[in-house]
Amino acid sequence: MELDKIEVPISEEIDITRAVFEAKDISQSAGFSKNAQWLISIAVSELARNIYKYAGRGVIFIARLNTGTRQGIEIRAEDNGPGIEDTEKALQDHFSTGNTLGLGLSGVKRIMDEFTITSGPGKGTKITARKWSQNA
Repeated sequence: MELDKIEVPISEEIDITRAVFEAKDISQSAGFSKNAQWLISIAVSELARNIYKYAGRGVIFIARLNTGTRQGIEIRAEDNGPGIEDTEKALQDHFSTGNTLGLGLSGVKRIMDEFTITSGPGKGTKITARKWSQNA
C-alpha cells in the first residue's frame, strides 16, 4: 500500500536536486536510518541524472510503501527517450555510452533491494526500484 507519494518531473538539472530531497524526506518518514536515506538519495540522483542526460525529460515517482509488516520506498524512473539497446550490458559495472564511470545503473541495483528495468531502442526506459526498511 502506498502512503506518501510524489511525482517529480525531470527536465532541468535543478529537478534532480528536488527529486533527491523528496526521496530523503519520504525515506525518513518510512523509518530508514540516516545511512540508508543517503544511499536512497544517491540512487534517486543517478536515475534522475540519467533521465536528464539521456532522455532530456521524464518523471521520478517516489512512494512510501507499507505492507503491514514492513515499510519501504519505491522509486520509479520513466522516460520516453531513446531507450537502452542492451539492458544487460548497461547493468554491468564500467559500461557507459556517455563517457562516465559506468557505475550508475549497476550502483542503483546494488543499493536497492528490488530492481527492474524495461527498455529498448526507441521505447524509452522504465525502472522500478524498492528498498525495505530494516527498522520496521
